[in-house]
Amino acid sequence: MKAILKSTVGLFVFLCVSCHPSNEGWTKLFNGKDLTGFRQLNGKAPFRIENGELVGVSTKNEPSSFLATEQEYGDFILEFDVLCDPALNSGVQFRSLSRADFNNGRVHGYQCEIDPSDRAWSGGIYDEGRRGWLVTLTDHPTGQAAYRKTDWNHYRVEAIGDTLRIWLNGVNTANLLDNTTPKGFIALQIHSIGNNDAMDGKEIRWKDIRIRTENLEANRMQGILAPEVNRIPNTLSEQEGAEGWTLLFDGKTPNGWRGASRDAFPDRGWKIEDGRLTVLKASGEERGGDIVTERRYGAFELSIEFQLTKGANSGIKYFTVESERGFVYGLEYQVLDDAEHPDAKQATSFPGSRTLASLYDLIPAERKRTNSIGDWNLAGIKVFTDNHVEHWLNGFKVLEYERGSEAFRERVKGSKFADRSYNGDGPFGEAPEGYILLQDHGDEVSFRSIKIKALKPI
Repeated sequence: MKAILKSTVGLFVFLCVSCHPSNEGWTKLFNGKDLTGFRQLNGKAPFRIENGELVGVSTKNEPSSFLATEQEYGDFILEFDVLCDPALNSGVQFRSLSRADFNNGRVHGYQCEIDPSDRAWSGGIYDEGRRGWLVTLTDHPTGQAAYRKTDWNHYRVEAIGDTLRIWLNGVNTANLLDNTTPKGFIALQIHSIGNNDAMDGKEIRWKDIRIRTENLEANRMQGILAPEVNRIPNTLSEQEGAEGWTLLFDGKTPNGWRGASRDAFPDRGWKIEDGRLTVLKASGEERGGDIVTERRYGAFELSIEFQLTKGANSGIKYFTVESERGFVYGLEYQVLDDAEHPDAKQATSFPGSRTLASLYDLIPAERKRTNSIGDWNLAGIKVFTDNHVEHWLNGFKVLEYERGSEAFRERVKGSKFADRSYNGDGPFGEAPEGYILLQDHGDEVSFRSIKIKALKPI
């Protein structure tokens, strides 16, 4: 009996030790007693220490407040536990910066999202102060279910080279390739709440914050990975290649493109420099004209980054056809500075249909999240084999429609395209396949990371 009891106690001790991670190779970022090693940036919402936990308190009329490490980190694995009031939104910055020459010292860089809302994007990656959302959880229901709204949550951030992965309660929620910032501080965020009385004084708590900076590859978390997102400009990852994506722009040459209704790429009006394909500001004969892909596409997914200049107008057309008279027709994803260009406010049959990300002159984009002029935005166009079409902007779906449906044709009748057809023998916008076109509207706009995946019939 004693032998059995001794064996059982030994097994119990083994299991208890096994369920707690080893501290070997780890360094505590928070000592549980004071804020040694940290500095506060931007807002003045208070942080305090209570029972070995670091507590942030939401405060009215304060900008987002960050408690940042004094030390910067490049490659690392970071772990922490967090308990956030369900009414709040928060995050943990990593590889982040605060410089006097960037927006008056605003904290910017990667943020590991803490999102108790019904949207459930906890464990996504947001680029604070720059590009906005890099990884949402829109197409990752397992990741969306990982967060516990009323309990502690365990996060693990792996930043190793260009690979950034986040694990939330053992689920990989973000799997990002990005090389924008190789090194920076780590910071805990108290999100701004404006003048909201109901949100004032609510708390977010952190504990067990630790980091390791050596032997990282051997210590990567193993398990099922989230869908990969590649934001390294003008590259295809191994996974993207396996999924059927191809690059339409290599970042160096105009290979794969030609002038619309021409045999060659324009000899003026466009330039390729620093990995970007730019249409130059010009007028009259100085303009190079629109450019199109050498190949036509039917059903596809298109991903393309664009950068606007102030007041600029351009567009991404698809199902583009060239008529015998030299005209080029196609459905257009509008690329526009809504704040400065008059087209955004121009009266049309369908108000708002000439604004950014809209189906030009036909369907307005809604619920848009745009980045500032000079920053990069990510456009997405998805055309499925059943003619269902979606426009995306910066990770958000902003419109959808059925190409060739009665509702679509009614829109065409009420638009500037009512009397147009492709090659004179088909309704506007209903060609079975067409070219991808980048528009020269006489304004400077840059493009990069142009990728497409042709979809096969089911």
